[in-house]
Formats: sequence, structure tokens, C-alpha cells
Amino acid sequence: MAGIDHIRVEADEAGMRLDRWFKIHYPGLGFGPLQKLLRSGQVRVDGGRAKSDTRVQPGQMVRIPPMDVDARAPKSGPIAGKDLKHSGDAELLARMLLHEDDKVFVLNKPAGLAVQGGSGVSRHVDKMLEAWTSPKGEKPRLVHRLDRDTSGVLVVARTRGAAQKLTAAFRERDTKKTYWSLVKGVPRKREDKISTWLVKEQTPDGDRMRIAKHGEDGADHAVSFYRVLETAAHSLAWLEMEPYTGRTHQLRVHALHIGHPIIGDPKYFIDDPNWDFPGGIQKRLHLHARHIDIPHPSGGRLRVTAPLPPHMVQSWNLLGFDQNPEGNDDE
Repeated sequence: MAGIDHIRVEADEAGMRLDRWFKIHYPGLGFGPLQKLLRSGQVRVDGGRAKSDTRVQPGQMVRIPPMDVDARAPKSGPIAGKDLKHSGDAELLARMLLHEDDKVFVLNKPAGLAVQGGSGVSRHVDKMLEAWTSPKGEKPRLVHRLDRDTSGVLVVARTRGAAQKLTAAFRERDTKKTYWSLVKGVPRKREDKISTWLVKEQTPDGDRMRIAKHGEDGADHAVSFYRVLETAAHSLAWLEMEPYTGRTHQLRVHALHIGHPIIGDPKYFIDDPNWDFPGGIQKRLHLHARHIDIPHPSGGRLRVTAPLPPHMVQSWNLLGFDQNPEGNDDE
């Protein structure tokens, strides 16, 4: 830098340690040189001396003395830096993008792509998001999850502050998540509430949830709602499902619990020798996160709808289902 500069602390940097703030803005400045600048009073916050553990607040001005390192070079847009090793990830994320603003990305996750890493997982959304790291070095953050085989709406926070607000919205259940599923048979009730206790079990095929008794060790309460949107004779039903709680595999276990497992579910669809799998329908999980309604970090509500994945479009066309049923809340 040629001379003294002053940089304003932004809203999403509230409460950040000053040394972390410098790491983001000046990644080439080592810890030792920064300490020297702080001890000599060359770096100041709102005109006052500061320490490495000083917590900065929005609107404060950080005095930057002449240094031999440059600020982080800016990128343009969420898929900048396509020449990097993550270029394939950036392009795939761009194809998944449903909504984008300065606080939030909303993706339409394809079925079969894991959200986070795990045993046998070589590619997942959390790792791919490194391709969309901001000019400040801030990687977008996951604020909720979808099962690997479940497709649909996935909300991602672009900033630390947005992540805090979105995570709180999920924790406080100030969100409405709507799923579409295709299930075996037709429920007797056209709409109903499902309330059970669930517990996780270890199996040779990975974690599996089962219905538990109230008070059983490790059991969590799970509540879901469903309504029948359309049926195909008495063989299949298209359900709109809403999880009130957010337990692992909740909708999949609840569908099985009411006697109508989701078509193509590799964990919870129990084979019945007296039931023939419909011809032309792929044996892939027919569960899709269709719509989300969530408070936006900047105010108001964010409402996003995800189109069906190809295997469910094929099934809907085969069964003659209208993908835009009257009264559905997607836009």
C-alpha cells in the first residue's frame, strides 16, 4: 500500500476478532508483523489502540498503515475463479442455483449428491461451496441438510451473519418446508398429523431410524403433516408432506409408519411379494424438497420452489399427475 488507509467494518463482521478480520482482508500479513503493528499503535480501531483479540463492530473504522502486502483481490460474482481447481464444482453449483442475493444462495440439490462428507462420499455440497468463496475468503455455509437421495431446495448462507439468522430460524421452527413424495398405496385419511418418537440405530447399511417409545434412551419427538394431492388407482399416492420437527429420515420413517413407504426408498421400503412395482417408474427415492418459506436475513420472507428431478418428472408424466396442482403454494 502506498499510504494510510481506513476500512469500515461491515455488518457481517460483527464480533469478529481483529486478527481474524486482518486474515480475511490481508491474507499475506503474518501474525508476527500484525502484532508489531498493533503494539506500535499503527493499527487502530476508531482512532484507539487495539489488540489482536479486540472484537470489531459494524461501522467501526480500522486504520491500515503502509504495508508490503496487498488486500485480497476481488472476484466477480458467485462463480468467479473458474480457472481454479474447483471450476467443475462452480459450474455444477451454478446449474443448481434457484435464487441468489447478497445474503443467500438457494440450490436445487440433485438426488444422489450428498450435502456433507461421510464414509464413501467423495463429492458433496459442503466441499463444493469452496468454489464460491467470497473475495474476503468467506465460504458459504450450510444451514440445514437434505438426505443424499432426497432432491430439492437447499438454503446456503453467503455470510457469517446470514448463517446465524438462518440457523436460528430453523432452530426456532420459523420456517415452512414442503416436500412432495410418491408412496405405496393410498392413505385412509386424506390429510393427517403423524406424531412419534424416533431413535437412531446402527446397521450394516448405515444409520437407520425406527419408531421408539416415549422415554426410550436417545429417542426424539418427531411431528409431520401430510395431505394427499392425487392418486393412481389404489396403487400410488402423491403426498405433500411437511416436517414440523427436523429429525433424520423423519418423513421417510413416518411414511413407513402409516403403512405407505416412499417409492424407491432403499432403507425404508419393505418389499411385499403381493405388490408389483409399477412399470416405467425408476427405483429411486421419490422424495423432493419442493418449497421453502423462511425469514430472509435482511427482513421479509424468502420463498423458493424447486422443480422436480428427472426421475420424478418421468413418474408424474407416466401417472398423469399435474405438476402444478390447484392450491399448491409454490410460485
